[in-house]
Amino acid sequence: MESKMKGTCVDGMIPKLFKGRMQSYIRCKEVDHLSSQTEAFYDIQLNIKGKHNILESFRDYVTVETLEGDNRYDAGPHGLQEAEKGVIFLSFPPVLHLQLMRFQYDPVTDNNVKVNDRFEFPEHLSLDQFLQASDPDNPADYVLHAVLVHSGDNHGGHYVVYINPKGNGKWFKFDDDVVSRCKIREAIEHNFGGHDDDVIVRQCTNAYMLVYIRRSHIDTVLTPVNEEDIPESLKNRLMEEKQLEAQRRKERNEAHLYMQVQVLLEDAFDGHQGNDLFDLDRVHYRSFRVKKLSTLSEFLELLSQCLNFTVPQIRPWPFNLRTNQTLRPTAIDLENDTNRPMQDIADGENPWTLFVETVDPENTVPALPPFEKDSDVLLFLKKYDPKSRSITYCGHVYVAIAERICDCLLPIFWERGNFPPGTEILLYEEVKPNMVEEIKLFTEPLEKVLDELMDGDVLVFQKYEPERVTHRNEYSTAKGFFRELFFRTEVTFYDRLSNSDPGFTLQLSQKMNYDQVANAVADHLGTDPYLLQFFKYQGYRDVPGNPIKCTYEGQLKDIFAGFKPKQSKKMYYQKLSIRIDELENKRQFKCIWVNSRLKEEKELVLYPNKNGTVHDLLNEACKQVQLSESGSGRLRILEIISCKIFNVLKEDVVLDCLISPGTKTYRIEETPKDELDLNQDEMLVPVAHFQKEIFSTFGVPFFVRIKNREPFAKVRLRIQSKLEVPDKEFEKFKLAVVVMGRQKYIADDCTEAVRIEDFQPQTIQGFWILSPGGSMQARPWMGLDHVNKTPRTSRYTSLEKPIKIHN
Repeated sequence: MESKMKGTCVDGMIPKLFKGRMQSYIRCKEVDHLSSQTEAFYDIQLNIKGKHNILESFRDYVTVETLEGDNRYDAGPHGLQEAEKGVIFLSFPPVLHLQLMRFQYDPVTDNNVKVNDRFEFPEHLSLDQFLQASDPDNPADYVLHAVLVHSGDNHGGHYVVYINPKGNGKWFKFDDDVVSRCKIREAIEHNFGGHDDDVIVRQCTNAYMLVYIRRSHIDTVLTPVNEEDIPESLKNRLMEEKQLEAQRRKERNEAHLYMQVQVLLEDAFDGHQGNDLFDLDRVHYRSFRVKKLSTLSEFLELLSQCLNFTVPQIRPWPFNLRTNQTLRPTAIDLENDTNRPMQDIADGENPWTLFVETVDPENTVPALPPFEKDSDVLLFLKKYDPKSRSITYCGHVYVAIAERICDCLLPIFWERGNFPPGTEILLYEEVKPNMVEEIKLFTEPLEKVLDELMDGDVLVFQKYEPERVTHRNEYSTAKGFFRELFFRTEVTFYDRLSNSDPGFTLQLSQKMNYDQVANAVADHLGTDPYLLQFFKYQGYRDVPGNPIKCTYEGQLKDIFAGFKPKQSKKMYYQKLSIRIDELENKRQFKCIWVNSRLKEEKELVLYPNKNGTVHDLLNEACKQVQLSESGSGRLRILEIISCKIFNVLKEDVVLDCLISPGTKTYRIEETPKDELDLNQDEMLVPVAHFQKEIFSTFGVPFFVRIKNREPFAKVRLRIQSKLEVPDKEFEKFKLAVVVMGRQKYIADDCTEAVRIEDFQPQTIQGFWILSPGGSMQARPWMGLDHVNKTPRTSRYTSLEKPIKIHN
């Protein structure tokens, strides 16, 4: 909106009305250092939890916070300093929006909840006390203009707004399209929230946004709008909307008097490659809204005007759903039904679908040929081409039921099929889906050849080609084509490793086996079918399901056995680096590769043999990772739980013993040279990062080498060197030794020496058996207590449910 205002008479009006300024600052207590920043705001979010009114919320907003202890402010050359952090308002706008934070996150329930506590707001509000410098000539005195109200909880609700349009205390309630007068008490006091006795039934109805107008600007902001102030274009638009709404209201009120008639002309049948004459899901109708009590003759007059034909040049054929589930045109008795009401002829069908036959537009024939209902039949013709495996619509024809096919239809087949006269023809009747019967008796009357001859029957003809019929395949005849058509289905394939993949759709036969499907997909992707792996679709979760083995013996229809008839069919695929038949003899193993600088580089997907060991797994990893030039060249795999090292797996461990990753992560890294060969008085101790609580671990854990009786100061330096943290930042890190869930901090200037026996596994007596001695062992570890500066979401994404509001 603001961009559209540029260059007009209202350019800059939005910031002029709604923009205020505030200054955030940090002031050191002991040294002369001040950091400040001026920011613009268009609304103010006020915390209401534990507050009684607006003034308390404003005081909370500008409360000075003291930065001390671990939270001291980094004042550049002055180092870490105790400081005061706060906000001061420099100016308030003419129109002030206050957003009351009714919706907040509750860590106990791990959900967003609505705060329905009582929170009072006045009709008149003075904010001079919160300004850095107030102006006596223009005090920050405000008058309440609007109250936006929400009824319900965080899952849904209803919105209402109360407005004081002229700032004179006369309030109106806007509830959807209903506007009504209301008392000031209903607009203000009833929306404080809470559980007062007089408003107990409205405890979930409360204000969530307030709009105040500065008293000194009321006359300019609420200037009356005269008719001449409204642009002519806007007047016309409002008038059109009123007329349109009136028309819609009239149509809704009179809907029971009308019916919908859907008209199809013959061009709608062109290009259709399926059963019947058109595709219900893709066809485009010409729709007419007709009075139910209007006569057929009146409708034909309307139709003739719209189609630009005379009434004798058109003939309606209603579509009828037969018992065999085909949809075919049927005849109307025009002589007797002309003056009957439309709803009676349609037999209550709404919408009513018609095929409207017309004369050839290029032929100026005054009327359609006569049709004798008792002796003639309406037939539709299709030509099948086995070369292109396609159907061509060849129009319709009236035929006397007593005539022979060789006399009445063969010449038409030759003409419309562009065949030389005398061409041998194969003829079929399209009875129903997956049922096409060949017609062989061309010298018999039509009524004897077709058992149930009816208007709307469909005949399919093709040129007889002995070489094709002799070497018959599924597409050599129309009968085979329609059989394959019955099993044809559209399948959409998505890349399993790409969430944003739009996918591609292929037309496949439900009788295809695994190899045929794989070849079709591989042709589309331009790859080897043996370098593809397929996965079923889990509809209830909309995610990939179990993989499909390349030895799968079923057909495509078996894969979609649980799908509903019109449900879109989906499958997932994944491109492989090894052949699928080799992959299925291997086990997929996912782990994280971490380089020597302790950075999570990438996820590895490894394929060791199913009966292999950790040694085989590490050999597979060597093929995918880049080892450092000065490194040891040896890999190791660690079990990580909650960002702590739980175990180092031995190379002879069988892969079947490894638990599938859940809360556990497997990490592969190159073993540092100084951790390969340890003396008897040395050992490796796991180190993890945490913030305040030892259970709040984060980041990438690692090992540090310690030596018996060496000072902790050396261990600290070794950790700093490994992490490559600058001295100034490492001063904020606290080193702790964690034994059996309790931490003991090691002071920076501590001269205490390391006792290697303190880091041996500790035994918990009387616990469940984990070790051969009948007790559980807990291994001590070192912790680095510091602020977590890494984003919460790294490799794991959390899905937050949206709030739904139902009016």
